[in-house]
Amino acid sequence: MLEQHFEALCARYEELEEASVQNEVILDVPRYRRVLQEKAQLEPAVLAWRDYRRLLKDIGEAEELREDPDFRETAQEELKALYPRREEAESALKVFLIPRDRDDDRSVIMEIRPAAGGEEAALFAGLLTRMYQRYAERHGFQAEMIDVSDTELGGVKEAVFSLNGMGAYARMKYESGVHRIQRVPVTETAGRIHTSTATVAVLPEAEDVEVTIREDELRIDTYRASGHGGQYINRTDSAVRITHLPTGLVVTCQDEKSQLKNKEKAMKVLKARLYDLYRTQQDAEYAENRRRQVGSGERNERIRTYNFREGRVTDHRIGLTLYRLDEIIDGDLDEIIDALTANEQTEKLKRLAL
Repeated sequence: MLEQHFEALCARYEELEEASVQNEVILDVPRYRRVLQEKAQLEPAVLAWRDYRRLLKDIGEAEELREDPDFRETAQEELKALYPRREEAESALKVFLIPRDRDDDRSVIMEIRPAAGGEEAALFAGLLTRMYQRYAERHGFQAEMIDVSDTELGGVKEAVFSLNGMGAYARMKYESGVHRIQRVPVTETAGRIHTSTATVAVLPEAEDVEVTIREDELRIDTYRASGHGGQYINRTDSAVRITHLPTGLVVTCQDEKSQLKNKEKAMKVLKARLYDLYRTQQDAEYAENRRRQVGSGERNERIRTYNFREGRVTDHRIGLTLYRLDEIIDGDLDEIIDALTANEQTEKLKRLAL
């Protein structure tokens, strides 16, 4: 099964290599982009397979040398090192057999909202927003604020922003759900620990060709932005609210000084939400999809807890606890995301019965 699968991948990879240097492909920009993207997706698996084949060749040669009395001892030592490498390589190759999420390479739209906990929940939502922006900086994703509503103490009532870059969804998709914080709020005078929550939704960004929106399906309103201001947003008189009449989805944007740019950003969010609707629900109501993704926001519906007194972060889905809260809040999420990715791969491999 391995050989048949990977030889087919290699054949396809070679086709793409040939296509990528043909003038008619290069001049067709959308086609050329698709060729390069597919080639980049296949390359890790192809390189791993080629390394595996070289390893098998080395093992075969060492096994032949073992039959020669003059080289038997040397060959035996070489094989002791090569056999474990073969097992590791085969395990690594099986990961490439796992069906990829079709949206893994996409950019994302992220939506963060406070849930249970009042002002402390709004402060937590602001903290999460900064955490993901710092994560984007670490990984070369471009963070672009689309809409934010501040509170007087520096929290957010809602933050909508995009993380643009290849593979953003593959990394951020595990962040969807209810996040819980346990700490003494700045507004607490008695020093008691409070528990508050915020919801995070992660939506793969749609391409224009995938979501068609007619002008007569939209109601576009403009209004003056309001709020207390803050570091995330430039308040202007050019805010835009777009309502998608068939579904009732409403998107606002007030980040830019230009009304046209605000409209463009709002349309990007609307397309992402519609794509998510079409992708995951088909005939169901969009509200039900969002409920499944972030729950009701109650304290007992959580995927992760940030405990400030103990300096720990616990991801409840995989039972992972790390005592490095400051680094994680500063955007160092890789250890958590890598563990979640590995857990998902393990579960998928079990289902493949490999």
